[in-house]
Amino acid sequence: MLQREAIFPAHRHALYEAHRYSAAIRSGDLLFVSGQVGSREDGSPEPVFEDQVRRAFANLRAVLAAVGCTLDDVVDVTTFHTNPAQQIDTVMAVRSTEIGDAPYPNWTAVGVNWLAGFDFEIKVVARIP
Repeated sequence: MLQREAIFPAHRHALYEAHRYSAAIRSGDLLFVSGQVGSREDGSPEPVFEDQVRRAFANLRAVLAAVGCTLDDVVDVTTFHTNPAQQIDTVMAVRSTEIGDAPYPNWTAVGVNWLAGFDFEIKVVARIP
């Protein structure tokens, strides 16, 4: 039976403790990353939407790095958006700087009405090299 191992980045932000969840779970050679939001280390959101998206990707990169992964190791992505029609252009612009060349990971975008004070969240599954 595979054991699950909790993974946290070097500079763990306050939301992990406040909401009692792991940044990621390693199971075999797969890494299941919890939804990352554009939070500062104290858990507060970046106030500007584009900065919030960039911070969410930065938080994601930190979690991936904790097990030696990069965005190139990501195979599946789910993003959550509080106002997809208004936000998609910004998200796609940031995504184009964050996600490398083809082949791209799977990607599912979901519109939601609540993200605990945030407007964007990204969760992924990565294969650990």
